[in-house]
Amino acid sequence: MDQTKRIAMWSGPRNLSTAMMYSFGGRKDSTVMDEPFYAAYLAKTGTLHPMQNEILASQFQDPDMVARQLLAPTDRPIFYQKHMTQHMVDGVPRGWMAHVTNVFLIRHPARVVASYAKKRDGPQLDDIGFRQQVELFDHVTSLGQTPLVIDSHDIRDDPKGMMHKLCNALNLPWDLGMLRWPSGGHASDGVWASHWYGAVHRSTGFADAEGDLPSLEPDYADVVAQAMPFYDRLAAVKL
Repeated sequence: MDQTKRIAMWSGPRNLSTAMMYSFGGRKDSTVMDEPFYAAYLAKTGTLHPMQNEILASQFQDPDMVARQLLAPTDRPIFYQKHMTQHMVDGVPRGWMAHVTNVFLIRHPARVVASYAKKRDGPQLDDIGFRQQVELFDHVTSLGQTPLVIDSHDIRDDPKGMMHKLCNALNLPWDLGMLRWPSGGHASDGVWASHWYGAVHRSTGFADAEGDLPSLEPDYADVVAQAMPFYDRLAAVKL
């Protein structure tokens, strides 16, 4: 019988998600995977992203094959999966989600939009994953799970305290390796890392707490306003 604990961490982009992958990658008992549905999402939607061809060539484009990977045997007892909610479009299977522990990582939409716009112009609501995050949260709840929610702001404000809380909620032993990692990236980084992961590649741990919310131009402020109800709903039940 498979005893692997599989953790699916669901967030949108620009949301501490790579640092969280590095944190779990620092555990001695864990293996990690970076955005396994990225190529399948691009292939299904035709959405243009930086490094499009490299991404499509680097992963399975068949989402059913990806889903089988997520439930395949691993050589370590914990299998941490970094997922982007916006990748779960029509035709991407969700049955495998019943066999993993689902956690939702949130961040204030103003911070997400400000960060995303520096890497890809003109983000819209469905690019940043908040609507899909609540949809997936409801799906997981319908399976009988009580999914965990954790806010990136709280992690940056108190990394050790919040990561301890998360481990306790997941029934995982604490591992001090979750607080530090080598600069320069992780062996499990997706091929897209050179475009998106500059800041975390320069880091050796979680960044300091964030300051005031950024000011945004009207079009971006409108995207934030659309995202806020979804963020607020999950923030109400966060750790």
